[in-house]
Amino acid sequence: MENTGITNVVLVHGAFADGSGWRGVYDALTAAGHRVSIAQIPLTSFEDDVAATRRVLDRQDGPTILVGHSWGGTVITEAGVHDRVAGLVYVSALIPDAGQTSGEQYEGFAPTPEFVIDVGEDGFGFLNPEAFKPGFAADASDADAAFLRDAQVPVNMAVFAAPVTRAAWRDKPSWAVIATDDRAFDQAMLQHMATRAGAAITNVAASHALYFTQPGAVAEVIATAAREAALSTSA
Repeated sequence: MENTGITNVVLVHGAFADGSGWRGVYDALTAAGHRVSIAQIPLTSFEDDVAATRRVLDRQDGPTILVGHSWGGTVITEAGVHDRVAGLVYVSALIPDAGQTSGEQYEGFAPTPEFVIDVGEDGFGFLNPEAFKPGFAADASDADAAFLRDAQVPVNMAVFAAPVTRAAWRDKPSWAVIATDDRAFDQAMLQHMATRAGAAITNVAASHALYFTQPGAVAEVIATAAREAALSTSA
């Protein structure tokens, strides 16, 4: 996988996780010559997560591919209007439109009973420990799933009620990597969001944690986005 396009890549994790899960994608992309940065979003509010991503984008020295997993898709939809962002890659991610909330994306689609969130009195949620592997990382080893479970970061559940103000995919090219065994989002919901955004879709046999369990496949799509966005930028 040789880098023949945009060099800079920024990776944004989702809810219940941190940036360390991107290590396999990071290794594959840096080996191919990309300059990769990982945004550590706090999951405390939509505004905080977008601001944390923008700080990383401000440090880029040129056109950048912005990547988001799960909740990170909502974050990059808003943060992606940044002038350094040349393309967006959604990894089994939420893709709301301007004026929509993340929670509204679920309307009309099937529930996902294996994805169980325990919400505390303070409004922050953790994934249920017993349901973590089947709901989030079914294709991970028991040891890796246990590490992800025990390292999870709680999310302020109010983020899912925050509306996006601008949808970067309206103006910038996008790609989507969709896990076909995702048990966090209904498959029809994932396909609908990506199709509405006009994203080039790649389906991968994986769980919701495909950024962690299938890093090679995810990195390939990001590399493709870097090549193709470079061509559209120079056109």
